[in-house]
Amino acid sequence: MTATVDHEGLAHFLDSARLERREVAPLTREHPTLSVPDAYAIQEAGIRLRLSHGERVVGLKMGLTSEAKRKQMNLDSPVYGVLTDRMQVPAGGVIQLSQGVHPKIEPEIAFRTARELRGTVTRDEVLDACESVFAAMEILDSRYRDFKYFSLPDVVADNASSSLFVLGTAEHPPRAMDLTRLEMTLSVNGEPVQSARADAISGDPVVSVIQLCELLAQRGQVLPAGSIVLAGAATAAHMLRPGDWVQLTVEGLGIVAVSAE
Repeated sequence: MTATVDHEGLAHFLDSARLERREVAPLTREHPTLSVPDAYAIQEAGIRLRLSHGERVVGLKMGLTSEAKRKQMNLDSPVYGVLTDRMQVPAGGVIQLSQGVHPKIEPEIAFRTARELRGTVTRDEVLDACESVFAAMEILDSRYRDFKYFSLPDVVADNASSSLFVLGTAEHPPRAMDLTRLEMTLSVNGEPVQSARADAISGDPVVSVIQLCELLAQRGQVLPAGSIVLAGAATAAHMLRPGDWVQLTVEGLGIVAVSAE
């Protein structure tokens, strides 16, 4: 990590921007040598701030797992962010757009772990450790201006652009179906806007969990039992507008919907 980077100070800077719903310049404008380890240190400091405000960690999300998403953001490596209880919107609930800066929504597949996973794990070990899989959507947001082109350290420091998430209510055993072949369709106001097969997520959504464990191990961390894991987006994200009603249909996993106002 870069010795001159004030991780706590930059975490406060981003957290204030989040709470005040304002755009700021990417961190690398002022800190061009900011590294990915620096960025994760800033992310962790930011999560500690959220915990001090009474939030509780409930899981993690993977980002930049699909080719479409990497092209959209002009980035090329998977990253992770942290999910807290206050970030969850109930299925059928309402997203308050005024509480964000420029929120976008994307289709996901989520897992719930029953056992801890750590280090290098196999696909079978992930499937054995996960008690369920379900349809999900993530609402991305960013404090950075334009929310389009910025560096990998910028993304990581800003908690991988994670803002809110919605989980489907129908949970299924992860071995009950071929998770690579599920058809996913995201519709807005009744019109399909994005579609893909689940193998657009890391080639296999389970691979996202494997990659997450490897990334956590680099930070000396593990994936705890009872964690929600968003495996990553299958498509590019869709910008939300007031009045939007968004529905995700995932073959074999059911439907999850949310509205925006």
